[in-house]
Amino acid sequence: MRSTKKKTANGKIMKWVNNIITAILMTLLISLAFIVVISKASGGEPQFFGYQLKTVLSGSMEPGIQTGSIIAVKIAEDKTNYKEGDVITFQEAEDMLITHRITEVVKNGDSVLYRTKGDNNNAEDMNPVMAENVVAQYTGFTMPYVGYFNNFASSKNGAFLLIVPGLLLLLYSAFTLWKAISLIEIPQRKQAEVIAEDTGKSTS
Repeated sequence: MRSTKKKTANGKIMKWVNNIITAILMTLLISLAFIVVISKASGGEPQFFGYQLKTVLSGSMEPGIQTGSIIAVKIAEDKTNYKEGDVITFQEAEDMLITHRITEVVKNGDSVLYRTKGDNNNAEDMNPVMAENVVAQYTGFTMPYVGYFNNFASSKNGAFLLIVPGLLLLLYSAFTLWKAISLIEIPQRKQAEVIAEDTGKSTS
């Protein structure tokens, strides 16, 4: 009786573990698919509802923003309305975006310049940022390490991100199916052995 209860409890635990592993793999697969599809559709970082995910691959804003993080930024609308202490993403060069904190707002007539500095840097940035070069404002949301995946998702080989969790899910499903079939076959074999033994005894 105790043995039967123990087997039932073990079966419930295994089922619970299987469900958790499957859920994790499915969540990973869906999340990566979302990142890849949105990245390809937007031609770069994923963007939705006026917000965009940016990848940070330098340590200039540590410890607040870790190297390899993704951050959520709000696309700039009124580019002249930022204030000291705001963290902005701006165009430094044609193919370079920087996310730093505003240390001073310089107004000269209708033109606005921002002096900026990385929290982890010793000195301010050499050149002030023109308001028209501001791309977005940091919202405070960051996820460490995910930026490495996001950066790869934006590359030509980004679709390969879907292969690993998809393959793991497929292999795990095959393993679960094989184990379930094995559990069905074992009682059948035992039953066949018992019938064979009973038949042998009856014959003798």
